[in-house]
Amino acid sequence: MDGNDLKMSGKCPVMHGSNTEMGKDVMEWWPNALNLDILHQHDTKTNPLGKDFNYREEVKKLDFEALKNDLRALINDSQDWWPGDWGSYIGMMGRVSWHTAGSYRNTDGRGGGNTGNQRFAPLNSWPDNVNTDKGRRLLWPIKKKYGNKISWADLLMLAGTIAYEQAGLPVYGFAFGREDIWHPEKDIYWGEEKEWLAPSDTRYGDVKDAHTLENPLAAVQMGLIYVNPEGVNGKPDPLATAQHMRETFARMGMNDEETVALTAGGHTVGKCHGNGDVDDLSPDPETAGPEFQGLGWMNTKGRGIGRDTMVSGLEGAWTTNPTKWDNGFFEMLFNHEWELRKSPAGAWQWEPVEIAEADKPADVEDPSIRHNPMMTDADMALKMDPIYREISLRFKEDFDAFTDAFARAWFKLTHRDMGPKSVFLGPDVPEEDLIWQDPIPEGTTDYDIGALKRKIAASGLSISEMVSTAWDSARTFRGSDRRGGANGARIRLAPQKDWVGNEPERLAKVLSVLEPLAAEAGASVADTIVLAGNVGVELSAKAAGFDVEVPFAPGRGDATQEMTDVEGFEVLEPIHDGYRNWVKKDYVVSTEELMLDRTQLMGLTAPEMTVLVGGMRVMGTNYGEAKHGVFTRREGALTTDFFTTLTDMGYKWLPKENGLYDIVDRKTGETSYTATRVDLVFGSNSILRAYSEVYAQDDNAEKFVNDFVAAWVKVMNADRFDLS
Repeated sequence: MDGNDLKMSGKCPVMHGSNTEMGKDVMEWWPNALNLDILHQHDTKTNPLGKDFNYREEVKKLDFEALKNDLRALINDSQDWWPGDWGSYIGMMGRVSWHTAGSYRNTDGRGGGNTGNQRFAPLNSWPDNVNTDKGRRLLWPIKKKYGNKISWADLLMLAGTIAYEQAGLPVYGFAFGREDIWHPEKDIYWGEEKEWLAPSDTRYGDVKDAHTLENPLAAVQMGLIYVNPEGVNGKPDPLATAQHMRETFARMGMNDEETVALTAGGHTVGKCHGNGDVDDLSPDPETAGPEFQGLGWMNTKGRGIGRDTMVSGLEGAWTTNPTKWDNGFFEMLFNHEWELRKSPAGAWQWEPVEIAEADKPADVEDPSIRHNPMMTDADMALKMDPIYREISLRFKEDFDAFTDAFARAWFKLTHRDMGPKSVFLGPDVPEEDLIWQDPIPEGTTDYDIGALKRKIAASGLSISEMVSTAWDSARTFRGSDRRGGANGARIRLAPQKDWVGNEPERLAKVLSVLEPLAAEAGASVADTIVLAGNVGVELSAKAAGFDVEVPFAPGRGDATQEMTDVEGFEVLEPIHDGYRNWVKKDYVVSTEELMLDRTQLMGLTAPEMTVLVGGMRVMGTNYGEAKHGVFTRREGALTTDFFTTLTDMGYKWLPKENGLYDIVDRKTGETSYTATRVDLVFGSNSILRAYSEVYAQDDNAEKFVNDFVAAWVKVMNADRFDLS
C-alpha cells in the first residue's frame, strides 16, 4: 500500500491506543483471563532518571533549611492565577498533603503519599481531589529548583507540614526518603463502581453497618478519600456518619482519638469552596484538552478563583481565624447550635443558628466582609457521637493536649506508609520510637554462621519444616507500606504465632528447636529462622545434584511483644498463600488472582513467582503437607519436576469438586497427581506457560536452581532496608 492508497483509504497507518489489530487490548477480548499487569507495575523502563539513580543518596545532598524557607515563602506569596485564601496557601497545602496521604489503607498498605501517586490517574482526577492540581502546580517552581534532590512524594508531604508550622503548630517531625513512581498504579483496586461518587451501597454488605465495607477499601464512595462531607450517600445524619468515620479511619490505622484530632485539626485551617456552579467547570485533569495543560476543573464562565472558587460544593470556613493554629474549631462547634442549610452550590452543610458578627470568618478577599462558618456532617459527628464528643470536649478544654494529639496524628498520617524508622532521612526525624513503626532492635553479626548452619542441619528438622517456617516468617512483607517480613521474628509473637496460616503446632515445634540454637550461637531468632530456610534450600538442591550456597546477610533483630502492636498486625494475617497452596476459605476472587495480589505486595515479578512456586511444590512445603501440585516422585529435591510434569502431554487434567483436579496418565487412566487451580494456571495461562516451559527444558535444571535461590533470597531480604 503506497502513500496514495493510504490517502484514498482515509485510514491512519498508526495504531490507536491498542495492541491488537481489532482495536482492543487482550483483557477486553478475554476479560476472564488472568491479568498479570499488576506484577509489571513500576517497570524501571518508565523511570526517566535511569536505573543508576539513587534518590536516597540524592536527598542527602539537599539543603533542607533552604527548601523549607522556600516553602514558607511560597505559602505566604499569593499568585494572581490562583490566589490564596486570605493571601495564604496554608489551607491549600494542608489539603494537598492530606489528600495525598489520605488514600492509604492498612488493609493492604496501598495508597498513601510515599510514591507521589497523586500526580497520576486516577487520584489526580478523583472528585475529592478537586484543585489539588493547583497546589501541585504552585509547588512546581520549588521542585524545578531543587530537581532530583527532592522527590514529588517528599515535597507533597512536606508542603502540608510546613503549612501547619506557618499556622503555628509545633510540628512533631518530618522524614524524607519517599521515591517517586512514573506511571499510574492502574491495578490498585479502588472499588467496582463505574462512575464517580456512586452510592455507597455497592461497596457495603449493608450501608447501615459500616463494618460491612468491602475489603480492602477504606473510603465510603468511589472518588472520595474518607467519608462524604454531606453525610452517608449525601444524606446528613451525623450519627450514621460517625459510624462510617470510625470504620474508614480504622482502616487507615487510626483510633478514635486520632480520628477526632485529624478531623478537627484538618478543619482548623482553610475552608470549603462551593460558591459556584459545578456545571461551569472544565473536565478533570485526565479528561481536559491539551489547552488546559494538565489542569482540571477550571471555571469556564466566571472568575472561578478567590471567593468564587468551586471545589467540594460546601462553602465556608470552620473557624474565625482559618490561617491560625488555635482551638477555634472546638469553640465554634460547641459554642453554637447548628442547623442544616444549602450552600450556594446546593450542597448540604451545617451553619450556626445564631452567631455574632465578630465570630464569623472574614471573606478570603475582603476582610471587611464576614461570612457564616460551616460544619460538615463529619464535624457534627464529633459533637453528637458519644465517644467522639467526650474526646472533643477534652480537647476543647485542653488545647495543649489537642495540639500534641494532632501533631502526632499528622506525623502518622504523612509517614504511615514509609515503613520503619530506619528508612527515615533528614534532620527532623523524631528520636522517639513509635509502635506503629514496628520497631526492631538492632541485630548482631558477631557469630559463627557456618557452625550454626551445621547445627540446624543436624537438628532433625525436615526440609519442609525449615523452608515453610522461613517462608511464613518472610511472606508477610508488603512493599506497599514496608510492613511485615522476617526481620524482628514476630512470627513467634502474638498475633502471628496463632495465625491459622502459620500452622501453629508445626511452628511451635520448629521454634522449640531453633530458639535454643540461636541462643547458643549468639544469633537472633530472626536470623536463625531465615538461615534454617536457607539450609533447607541447600539440602534440597543437593538432593537434586547441585551444590549451592544460599547467600545470607546476618543482622536481623528480635522484636519483643511490647514492641508489637497486636491489633495493628492483624491486618497482615494471610488468608491465602498460593506458594504453599493454601487458602483459608472460599472467596469471590479466584485463588490465582489472590496469588498475584500477594506476589505484587512482596515485590516479586511473574518469572520469580513461577520459579518459587515450582520449587516450593517439589520441596513439599504445601500447607498441612497436602500433595496437590507436588508433581514429583522425588519430593524434597529441588528439581524441575513440577514444570516437566505440567508440560507433559502424556497427562490429561480432569476437574473434580472444590476447585481440585486429577492429573491422569493417558495410557493407564490412573491418577498420577492432584492439583489446584493455582498449580494448573502455570500451564494454562499463556504467559506463565512460557515461563514454565523455560524451566521444563532439559538444559535448564541448573538455571532453575540458581533462579530459585535468587528469588528466595529476595523474599528473605525484602525487609532488610539496611542492605538496599
